[in-house]
Amino acid sequence: MANKELTQPLEQSRQAITVNRSLTHKFRKGINISFVTGLTIAILVIFLAPFLFMIFTSLKTQGQISQLGAPIWPAKPTTYEHNGETLEMFLVPMSACDGANPGDTSVNNLAIVKKGRQQSVFMDPNNLAAGEFTCNVSWRALDRPWVFSPTWENYIRVWDTIDMPRLLWNTTFYAIVTMIGTLISCTLVAFGFARFRFPGRDFLFIVLIATIFLPFAVTIIPTYTFFQKIGWLGTWLPLVVPHFFANAYNVFLLRQYFMTLPRELDEAAMIDGASPFRVLWSVIIPQSYPALMAVTVFHIVFAWNDYFGPLIYLSTARDKWPISVALANFNGIYGQQPQLIQAGALMALIAPLILFMVAQRFFVQGIVITGVDK
Repeated sequence: MANKELTQPLEQSRQAITVNRSLTHKFRKGINISFVTGLTIAILVIFLAPFLFMIFTSLKTQGQISQLGAPIWPAKPTTYEHNGETLEMFLVPMSACDGANPGDTSVNNLAIVKKGRQQSVFMDPNNLAAGEFTCNVSWRALDRPWVFSPTWENYIRVWDTIDMPRLLWNTTFYAIVTMIGTLISCTLVAFGFARFRFPGRDFLFIVLIATIFLPFAVTIIPTYTFFQKIGWLGTWLPLVVPHFFANAYNVFLLRQYFMTLPRELDEAAMIDGASPFRVLWSVIIPQSYPALMAVTVFHIVFAWNDYFGPLIYLSTARDKWPISVALANFNGIYGQQPQLIQAGALMALIAPLILFMVAQRFFVQGIVITGVDK
């Protein structure tokens, strides 16, 4: 009995210590989670602030943009209709008005009837019986009440001005056709470097990767001269055909992914009589959707934003301009109207944004796996 009486307090103290440690651990874990969540939200707000500013600007009017003291969100100043006349509304301190109580510190929305430098005549829409009265304030120093009012007509104006359907078709055609060429050529080259053993393979791969460091400006004049000699200027050919001959970046991305796939799968298919092309089509490609999706997203975003290539080779074919070239031309004409520029930029951004959101899971998976050392 004495032993039991001694051990019970010890067990109770141990249980209390265990509970305290568990609570302390949960408390620390909760603090860490809250800190990480707060930090992530803060970084997200910082990164999304320019995008939100674009949206707000695209929905503003030219008057709001040029007016000092206007809010950052799309809005319009409050007005009041009186006897068929539109009067502007201002926030007026009542202590500066005639007949006000000495201790009145309120600020009311008043409609201005007559503007003055030192005195202005106002009327209260909520108390028309009081009539017009004078306030010893300069109307220029007063703030104005604003109400949320997005101007969706900006998008309609841009859509009609630059013929957005034609531009979207041209850009989509350019992106899809070059994407097909990139996938076919880069997959074949990457498969060769990943699965075939031949003399000089590693040296050729190094030479291919080294072309990434070759500045684009170095090749502009030779390639332009070549395409001019063969009569391809003003057509899609200088922009489309080169993508059917692979590029170093996508080849490297696909090769790294292919090397993570077990060779035993290839050997099993070859035992069943599969040719190398059959192995690629039936074994490698079905398991490489994440990497192929990553290449697809990368290329479509590149083609959608490509400006210099179409500007050089399609300068004489205005009907073939993609949205990047047309928007740059539009921005030069309407440079004094930022709301139209931002509306056009947002409409051009919608398609790549939707593509990334739809393919996000495969895109991230392909990028992560291709970084595995093999």
